[in-house]
Amino acid sequence: MREAAGVDSVEIVLREGASVADLRAALIERFPKQKALLARVLFALDSQYAGDSARVSPQAEIACIPPVSGG
Repeated sequence: MREAAGVDSVEIVLREGASVADLRAALIERFPKQKALLARVLFALDSQYAGDSARVSPQAEIACIPPVSGG
């Protein structure tokens, strides 16, 4: 994702009680060319995978994990 977005890190401001889905939407708004990829990435909050309904705390460390293939 860093390579695709062309940045090392991103700071996103979300409303209180925001979810991973809200985070995904904010990232798509900021990086519209990456919409297809962002629609398929997994997110981790504080080193734990999180679904779209998970709430993002203000101090959470967030990782964006792109889909991988191989075997």
